[in-house]
Amino acid sequence: MQDFIMWFVIGLTHITDVNGFDHIVFLMVLCAPYTWAQKWPLFWLVSFFTIGHSLSLAAAVLGWFKPNIEWVEFLIPLTILLTACANFILQFKKKTISNQVNYLFTLFFGCVHGLGFSFLLRSLVGQGNNLAFPLFSFNVGLEVGQILILLVLLLITTGILKLFPNKDHIRMQIFSGLGAILSLWLLIERFQAIQSF
Repeated sequence: MQDFIMWFVIGLTHITDVNGFDHIVFLMVLCAPYTWAQKWPLFWLVSFFTIGHSLSLAAAVLGWFKPNIEWVEFLIPLTILLTACANFILQFKKKTISNQVNYLFTLFFGCVHGLGFSFLLRSLVGQGNNLAFPLFSFNVGLEVGQILILLVLLLITTGILKLFPNKDHIRMQIFSGLGAILSLWLLIERFQAIQSF
């Protein structure tokens, strides 16, 4: 039980750590078009993100796939930027994309983020054979942290809608715009890191 709590806390603190805010920003941009009243479609969308990053996290930690850390760290803010741009384009054109397409992209972006999580977990676990339990416990901590972040974001969304009734587009623009700016900054920073290798 103590081992579970230890790995659970590591997973929880990793996703909620403001120093590694890229995953939080992605969740913010992902849920930008949704309100509390739309929580169930958002739940399913986030579930596909969870499936994606759980699969890639397991594959990388178990050694089935060995990604390049610099490129993964570059791709994470790219997923944020693409999601923010999609939010703006869809709002401007007053269109929505099909659930199947939305889920597919979110699943893929989840795979990218899972690879980012894998570097921390792999460095903590090392090269031993007993990876299943730490992987499971770490992933449960990640998921609980992710749910907490989404609840906070939905509460902020509710507050913004109360301050600006009938101005739902403002909230989406704030979340997506902030996400786009932060992702551009991270992309530049991480591209420079790639060039230095």
